[in-house]
Parts: sequence; C-alpha cells; structure tokens
Amino acid sequence: MQSCCPAVHIRARGRDQTPPELTANLRAIDQPGALADFVTGLLDLAPIDKQEILETIPLQRRLDLVISRLAYRYEVLKLSHSIGLQTRASMEGRQREFMLREQLKAIEKELDDAGDEAPELDDLKHALAEAGLPAEVEKQAGREMRRLERMPDGAAEAGMVRSYLETLAELPWRLEAGLPIDIAEARRVLDEDHFGLEKIKRRILEYLAVRKLNPYGKGPILCFVGPPGVGKTSLGQSIARAIGCKFIRISLGGVHDEAEIRGHRRTYVGAMPGNVIQAIRRVRSRSSVMMLDEIDKLGAGGFQGDPASALLEVLDPEQNGTFRDAYLAVPFDLSRVLFIATANVLDTIPGPLRDRMEVVRLSGYTARRRWRSPACTSFRRSVGRRDEGERAGSAEPAQDPRVRVGGCAGPVCRGRYSRSYPGGRHA
Repeated sequence: MQSCCPAVHIRARGRDQTPPELTANLRAIDQPGALADFVTGLLDLAPIDKQEILETIPLQRRLDLVISRLAYRYEVLKLSHSIGLQTRASMEGRQREFMLREQLKAIEKELDDAGDEAPELDDLKHALAEAGLPAEVEKQAGREMRRLERMPDGAAEAGMVRSYLETLAELPWRLEAGLPIDIAEARRVLDEDHFGLEKIKRRILEYLAVRKLNPYGKGPILCFVGPPGVGKTSLGQSIARAIGCKFIRISLGGVHDEAEIRGHRRTYVGAMPGNVIQAIRRVRSRSSVMMLDEIDKLGAGGFQGDPASALLEVLDPEQNGTFRDAYLAVPFDLSRVLFIATANVLDTIPGPLRDRMEVVRLSGYTARRRWRSPACTSFRRSVGRRDEGERAGSAEPAQDPRVRVGGCAGPVCRGRYSRSYPGGRHA
C-alpha cells in the first residue's frame, strides 16, 4: 500500500487535468484491497486485465499487479508527453521561421528592395518564353523557375539556378532558316583565300554539294591533317564564309577532362556547360561551322573521364541529335552543326574517333607556291619590299631567306616541319 500510493500520486501529477479531489480520496482510503480496486478502476486497462486483478485473492500479489500496470501506464504517459513536447517545439520553430520570413518581406517591401528583383524575374520569364524551348526543356525550365521564385534573395543556390535559366534562354533552340549553299560562290571564296590545293578544294566542294542536296544527311566529318601552318584553320574559316555560317573554333590541345566536352553536373560549385554548348551559346546559332582544332593532342583518359569517348557522341550523326550536356540535363540538337577537325598526325587519334572522320591530308607549300599565296603577297606589299624577280613580272623570288620549304600559313615560314613530314614539299 505504501508503494501504490506514491505511484498513484506520480500518475496524478503527470496528468495536469486530474482534480485535487481525487488525491484527497486516495489518501482517505486505508484498506489495501479497497485501494487496489479504486486504482484499477482509474486505469485504462483492457477488461481481461481488470478481471485478472479482481480474481487475484492474495493481497500482496494483487497490489503487485496493480503497481506493475500503473508503472507501465506511467511510462506510456511520459513518452507521449515527451513526443508532444518535441512536436510542439518543431511546430513553433516552423511558425517562427514563417513569421520571420513574412516580416522580412514586409521590410523589403517598405525599402523598395523587392521591386528591383521582380523585373529581373519577369525579363527571365520573357526570355524563356521567346526562346522556343522544346516540351521537355520547357518543363525543366518551369520547375527551376518555381524554385527560384520560392528562394529568398540571399540564398546561395539562387545564383546557380538563375545562371542555369539564363543559359537555357540564350541557347538557339529554334533552327533558323539558312541561306542555300552556292557552289560557285564557295569556289570563288576558296580560290580567293587559298592558292593551289586543287584536290582539297575539290573535295570540299563535293562535300558542300552533297550537303546542299541533302541538308539533313549524315555525312562524314572532315579532318584536315598536316603540319602546322599549311592553312587547316583558314580552310575552315573559308568554308564558313562560303556557306554564310558563323565560325566557331574549339582548341582541344591538352584537354584531359571529360567535363570540358560534356559539362559539369550542377551539384558541383562553379559548374558550367561543356565547350561545345558554350561555343554555340556565344554565336547563338546551330547552323554554324565548328572546328575542333588539334584533335590529335586530346589528353588521355584518367580518373576525370575520357574526353575522346565524349567526343564520339558529339561527332556521331546518330547520337548528336540528342546530345545531353551534364550541366543542361536536357537533350540539345547538334545535327545541324558542321563539324571540321584538324590534326598534325593520325597516330595519336583513338581508332573509334578516327573512324568517325574522313581524312583530308594537307602538305607544305613549295617556295614558288608559298610566294604566290595571298598571305605572302599581302606581306610583301605591307613592308614595301619587291625583289628583282617580282619587278620583272615573275611571281618567284630570286632569293629570300624568309621563305623555305615547309608548310606555314603566316608570312614568315620557318620550315621546321619540312623534315618531320615527308609530304611537306607539295601542295
């Protein structure tokens, strides 16, 4: 009985709604059996448990049963009370955060700070609406825009989301109507920019003629191979000028990270698209000529991925129609981009990547052809020098130490690669 009364008092104190008359009645009971029956009636027990207590005749055992049931109910009550306190504290914290945010919005409205952010979001929405996004990209952009609107102005992730949406808005999702390819004009441009190279220019014109007849065809990728300075890059610029497209040059020398081609995932700090998407974003056109310069100097694959394998998706006409940059996380169509590659040697180009390309070999100029090229003519005129052979009406110089056998697109040819490239003596 002395053990039962304190337990009842503890349970009574645990329940704040217990009337004080109940405590007085408990203290007034001096019979152990009557106290056990009274406490059993107050407990939330199943009928079978109450029947077990009533059928227990020994007083000591009967009181032990009541105390055990009372202690169990007290632990349940204490656990429920603890959970209730935790839930209440969590709700109070959320309510406090909500109230602080509402107060912050009210302060910003009073200071007219919110008025500066709204036009930026409106301009971004307008740019996305005018970009002509495909259905999948539009759905992704809408999801990110709703996230941006819910973020506070000082959130660190707000800048990343805004940069992502600006990238989507600036990419050329619509395919603009390009001018038809004029083969005669292309021939004139190639002859104007390059002397000789008849076989190479004929192959370029054949390539452009096929592209004119079938603009959506899946032709090979031209790869100009030759020593430095024979005009590989200038040929690409002439092709872009001949067909009226913008020219993009991407240098692949020393690139050893796959993310340089395919972009970084936006989970990383400072993530950005790959070089291919960045170049198209700069020119704002998918109908462009993209030159992949020095593809033979592409770095080998390591723990940062294999960039050569990433280029396979870019150059494969069966896959580049749905190229998926890791930063964008949505497909982008590269099928209308005219890819041209350059290399000095073929030995260092991986086999699967080399199979995607058609090799066009360029060799060095001879002294006669180099001197008659437009670059050397412009150089001679700029410095005001004329040799005796030129004064006599001949295009070949008598002697000039600046011109040697070997390929060089600049006005001064050093001839460093004349021995390294056996075919460097013929155009």
